[in-house]
Amino acid sequence: MNAPEIHALLRERFGDAIADWVAPEAGDPVIAVRADGLHAVCAFLRDADDLRFDLLRMVSGVDWGDHISSVYHLYSLARGHSVAIRVDLDRSAPRAASVADLWPAAEWHEREAYDLVGVVYEGHPNLRRILLPEDWAGHPLRKDYVAPREYNGLPVGDPLRNE
Repeated sequence: MNAPEIHALLRERFGDAIADWVAPEAGDPVIAVRADGLHAVCAFLRDADDLRFDLLRMVSGVDWGDHISSVYHLYSLARGHSVAIRVDLDRSAPRAASVADLWPAAEWHEREAYDLVGVVYEGHPNLRRILLPEDWAGHPLRKDYVAPREYNGLPVGDPLRNE
């Protein structure tokens, strides 16, 4: 099944929780889902026999400047098709349902997006930083992030400042 067919199936089942189809100019086809419908849509993508998205390849957080997105790249080993799901979130408080209960690999991917972009995955079993110390200020992949000059009294080098 190709992405427009998957989109049509999701739109039929979930209605307004699925945004209009937009054909990609480049890259993977992406289906935009409202945040309040994300978990139900993902459960359907995993469990529906004609879809069976049994592999979560990646979850990533993206800062677009005016909003944050969480993107889920899915693949069906059983059916041989793939799709990406995107949920757009409020920049000031980016929150999305965790899908770690659906795909256990999401536990690590969501922790990375939380750590680097600041997306809070509600219902995550262990949402804490994975790459940076717990007391690190900010999220380094946000467009407005300013790297600290020091951390715990030690200088922090920034290659862009030639330090």
